[in-house]
Amino acid sequence: MSTELIKYLDEEGNLINNYKPSLDEKKLRYLYDLMILTREFDDRGLKLQRQGRIGFYIGCKGQEASHIASAFALNDDDWIFPSYREPGILIMRKVPLYKLFCQMIGNEGDPCHGRQMPCHYSHREVNFVSISSPLATQIPHAVGASYAMKYNKEKKVAVTYFGDGSTSEGDFHVALNFAGVYKTPTIFICENNQWAISVPITKQTASESIAIKGLAYGIESFKVDGNDVFAVYEVTKKAIEKARDGGGPTLIENYTYRLGSHSSSDDATRYRSNQEYELWLKKDPIIRFEKYLLSEGIINKDYIDSQKKFAEEEINNAIKQAEKLKNPSLETLFTDVYEDIPSNLKEQMKNLIDEQKRLGESEDNSLAFPL
Repeated sequence: MSTELIKYLDEEGNLINNYKPSLDEKKLRYLYDLMILTREFDDRGLKLQRQGRIGFYIGCKGQEASHIASAFALNDDDWIFPSYREPGILIMRKVPLYKLFCQMIGNEGDPCHGRQMPCHYSHREVNFVSISSPLATQIPHAVGASYAMKYNKEKKVAVTYFGDGSTSEGDFHVALNFAGVYKTPTIFICENNQWAISVPITKQTASESIAIKGLAYGIESFKVDGNDVFAVYEVTKKAIEKARDGGGPTLIENYTYRLGSHSSSDDATRYRSNQEYELWLKKDPIIRFEKYLLSEGIINKDYIDSQKKFAEEEINNAIKQAEKLKNPSLETLFTDVYEDIPSNLKEQMKNLIDEQKRLGESEDNSLAFPL
């Protein structure tokens, strides 16, 4: 068990601590490509909100290595119980980009039919469970699902992502206690980005780290440099292998930083010093990884330029495709509630549709979002 920071790649892109990468060059380029695409996705998401084309956005800038490198260690049939800063996992699992923008818009292409807040994705086909706004509710869900996997003797794991603020919620402690007692195949990944909206980690806990909290529940725990692709991948991979073999849960604290504001409704400059921001900007996970790949000749300047251009084109095309779609139909207010719609709801649905036809189409208020 380790609560000392695990790190294999320094800020200048140099390997340290005698580490030798276990991933080949093709996989390293793939991870880099995913991080570049995710950063572009994140940048455009905030711009769409500022342009009034979506109502709300919550970003992951600076945390790409933490969720992408950790999820890369999973199998496709493993389950993910996310927070709202892991869009790179959906991109990795081949969810069409336009579907993610459909969710933000809340149109007919949105799998949730506009019922969820923007950036609260849910994709059953890739085992990505619906994001919940209340903090930490996904943590016991992951434990329950992984307990079922163990009960059914399935060689699967459940990974759950959450921020440092969630570790102050009761759900976090209840989940860790259950997982520790029953040795569930759960990977707990705390993305400690130093801020729970405007509350700094120093006011969140008196513990020396988040990772140390797992030890009290009998859970192997690690503190990892969350901006280091290699450290995140290796620690998560070992935790997954242990869980899959019946060794029980692991708590991983990815020590990272939120380079953006908490959300499009927040202004981090009101509570965060520019000095702190500039310090962490030098630790940008993409820049750090890029320096390593360049020094090893795995990529070059032309490759970087082409990937950034590709990412921009992919995002542009996805947005265009998403914005062509209409709002969800009125029927979706009644579907997905019961397997077979009861007769009284069918009658209500018909009455509502008839009323719409009588009154005509209403004014579009899809951007009248309360936040």
